[in-house]
Amino acid sequence: MKPFRPERVRLLHEMRATVRLALPLICAQLAAIGSNVIDAVLSGHVSAHVLGAVAVGASVWSLAIVSGIGMMMAVPPSVAQLDGAGRRHEVGAVFRQALWLALGMGLLLWFAVRHAAPLIDLIGVTPSLRDDVQRFLRAISWGAPALTCYFALRGLSEGLSLTRPSMYFSLGGLVLLVPLGYVLMFGKLGIPPQGAHGCGVATATVLWLEVLAFGIYVVFRRNYRGLGLFDHFEWPDLRRIGQLVHIGLPMAVTLLAEAGLFVATALIIATLGEDVIASHQVAINIASLFFMIPLGLAMAITVRVGHAVGRGDERGVRYAGFCGIGLTLVTQLLSAGLMLGLPHYIAALYTHDPKVIALAAQLIMLAGLFQFSDGIQVAANGALRGLKDTRVPMAITLFAYWAVGMPVGWWLAFRHGMGARGMWMGLIAGLTVAAGMLFTRFWRSAWKQRWRRGAATMSAPA
Repeated sequence: MKPFRPERVRLLHEMRATVRLALPLICAQLAAIGSNVIDAVLSGHVSAHVLGAVAVGASVWSLAIVSGIGMMMAVPPSVAQLDGAGRRHEVGAVFRQALWLALGMGLLLWFAVRHAAPLIDLIGVTPSLRDDVQRFLRAISWGAPALTCYFALRGLSEGLSLTRPSMYFSLGGLVLLVPLGYVLMFGKLGIPPQGAHGCGVATATVLWLEVLAFGIYVVFRRNYRGLGLFDHFEWPDLRRIGQLVHIGLPMAVTLLAEAGLFVATALIIATLGEDVIASHQVAINIASLFFMIPLGLAMAITVRVGHAVGRGDERGVRYAGFCGIGLTLVTQLLSAGLMLGLPHYIAALYTHDPKVIALAAQLIMLAGLFQFSDGIQVAANGALRGLKDTRVPMAITLFAYWAVGMPVGWWLAFRHGMGARGMWMGLIAGLTVAAGMLFTRFWRSAWKQRWRRGAATMSAPA
């Protein structure tokens, strides 16, 4: 047994390190979901009209969030590889260029969200909601630059294996959103009721408070000293920004492909009747909530793999990736067990309508079936991000979601009359194909050392 003991020790060490990184990230992701819940609850208590306007506006805003997060996902592996290589003195130069990229991306999203009228028309928003949707989007658009800069700071911190700040500031923003949203939406403290517009203002304000607090934290905390983050001013360096875009753009497209699949599925299901829409909303809310756990793990896997790449540790890359994927399967076993074992009970937490509960329970069971494929695909993608391998995964996800998932779902839903269940079976098909292909991609990269060719680092100026 002795020859195997070092392997077991390293395995346990890797698992503990991954869990330690992942837990704060999971909390941060749950806090992000919590802000959507708060917006929905507050809006619903104002009026059904405001709830409808915020729901539509939030769908459009979510596309901006996904785009910004995807682009800034280039930061954690870049920082982690430098940290692993013992080149912390170069992190400051990367971070300063990441801030320029974040600012540019934020301004682009600010403009896009404020001019989203064509998308609103394409969605087919009820005319009575249109004005309030646009007021919500114009208000929340001011938070776009704060959002992207916040994720640049998160990427820096997470790349250094410091994940607790992400949790602190996400939860802090959640706590602030409740009273601020209440005051602005309902009209308290002498402020007139602002409804959907107030919801947008509250969210944008919280985003700016979060990024300012995170920035102050980074400046004064000793964990970030010696990195030279703000030692001097630097103009944009197109070469280094281009390197970040080279990594981040495929990730943004990947996230948009997945988000677009779920949005398109919701729009298609919306043509099947109110009970079906309500059932889908219940099931997708549950699936999204549970998805935050493997997503947080995937972010930790990115950092662990990136750090091993920076050290030039071939076995470390494999340990970090495969241990992370194994941990993800454990969490997915638990979520699948709950969804498959208690679907009616879970659905009843959302509604008392027996028709909605019955159909939602069927969809929740289908969600339970894709827990494993969903976990594998997000974890394998996280491992590939650690290798800075993003272009092939982008192609894989586009193929799996839109060439497999959507056609299969539509065919089952309408050609075979399976309705919402057919669309969800399409999701299972797409996620399963993505999981198999992404896992195979990482397996080959980890064992054939493809990462040595693809994991280029960003050096500081001479």
